[in-house]
Amino acid sequence: MKTKENIFSEVNGFLNSLAIKIKTIDNNRPWGGFFVIEESNTAQFIDYFFPTVNKEEIQKGKLSPKILLVAPNKKLSWQYHHRRAEIWKLIKGEAAIIRSETDVENNLELLIIDDIITLKQGERHRLVGLSEWGIVAEIWMHTDPENPSDEDDIIRINDEFGRA
Repeated sequence: MKTKENIFSEVNGFLNSLAIKIKTIDNNRPWGGFFVIEESNTAQFIDYFFPTVNKEEIQKGKLSPKILLVAPNKKLSWQYHHRRAEIWKLIKGEAAIIRSETDVENNLELLIIDDIITLKQGERHRLVGLSEWGIVAEIWMHTDPENPSDEDDIIRINDEFGRA
């Protein structure tokens, strides 16, 4: 099993090899962590990770690309957002998603490498790690141009780590 340090180092090296600039790295989340990509690299990020996505459809406002790393057998909070929609693509490893239009969690959906998942603003969701690290390319599609989404736009319904 790869250590957290090893997997973050691998992803860092991979992004550097693509000349995708990293704005920040957060490897202190109890479920894993993430890389925030410089927004000036958004087009390059989309071209590499989401080449089949209709760019006009997602580029209606500000976009913020990230890479999520979910540890084996960990899961993010059951959550939703007021100021963003999201698009995800499993790029390596294993992961699953739970999503719902209500606060009630539906069944686990296994993600397949290269599957693209679109989450609407307000849609409840949770990323789930399986038997190995899951690596997900993510784009935040900000829905409020006057008040772009940020980490404070996480409405947690349920969290295994006791976060509000």
